[in-house]
Amino acid sequence: MNSEPQKIFIAVAWPYASGPRHLGHVAGAILPPDIFARYHRRKGNRGRMVSGSDMNGTPITVAAERAGISPSTLAQRMHRLNTELWHKMGFTYDLFTDTTTPIHQKLVQEFFLKLLDKGYIFKDTTIAPYCPVDKRFLPDRYVYGTCPYCAFNRARGDECDNCGRQLDPIDLLNPHCILCDSTPQFLPTEHFFLDLPKLQQPLLDWLETVGARRASPWRPNVVAFTLNWVREGLRPRSYTRDIEWGVPIPVEGYEDSGKRIYVWFDAVKGYLSAAIEWAQLKGDPDAWKEWWLQPEGEPAPSKSYYFIGKDNISFHTVIWPSRLIGYGG
Repeated sequence: MNSEPQKIFIAVAWPYASGPRHLGHVAGAILPPDIFARYHRRKGNRGRMVSGSDMNGTPITVAAERAGISPSTLAQRMHRLNTELWHKMGFTYDLFTDTTTPIHQKLVQEFFLKLLDKGYIFKDTTIAPYCPVDKRFLPDRYVYGTCPYCAFNRARGDECDNCGRQLDPIDLLNPHCILCDSTPQFLPTEHFFLDLPKLQQPLLDWLETVGARRASPWRPNVVAFTLNWVREGLRPRSYTRDIEWGVPIPVEGYEDSGKRIYVWFDAVKGYLSAAIEWAQLKGDPDAWKEWWLQPEGEPAPSKSYYFIGKDNISFHTVIWPSRLIGYGG
């Protein structure tokens, strides 16, 4: 029997800093990983639990516009409030950070440039919703309508909360602007895209290995949902959005473009950037590598566990692994 302590990396879904969190967030995505982390520490394993506030994207800008303040002001205010709440509740994060740190922004931009250089990101013109009343392009969560798959009539422009399908605003039936409830026009706009079709086969090979393992930590519904979706065929996914709040696109000419990296392509990298930040804060900048890097031909140095909500599945089982494959492949 192997008595060597295991390295356990516990990645907790990043709550949006768009408002105060409530008991549903605690019960669903925060308390379970804390129990899991305490168990492994008591068992003698080297557990590391990280997370932070998701400070970017449309959930922040929508809430900020409704409050009449800047996205930065709202996000910082909610981050302080929620961090204090987690501290008072006694949660045992090794690090609870946020997505505005220089470490995180640098990593997000480095990933983008590496994938672009390797041909996994391309630029194309797409059709996006434009509000003629507010005179602006509308990022995904600024649009709601009817889901074309399940007919849910409050589906968001990025995802349907009812059936879990990823969407684009143009997919919605009877779309409306959340700011003024008008019907948007669909006009051309240029964006960068992740070439998911190019990554589909290596992703599917990896997923089938995960799903076929008898001791797979993935829940059966997660495996089935993910495999079915990938086998149907993946489409390119927009890597950027028409929004002025978020991580800048690290390409010349895009500094003042009114476009930023899509929040979900930004936020899931927080698991890695938080590990790097944790290592730097403890005075051992390379310590994160014990949990993340696997020497060729050797077993994985650690086990990683992601605690997420059901509406996060596709981003953690398709988008994040695809980019890791593309970055390292």
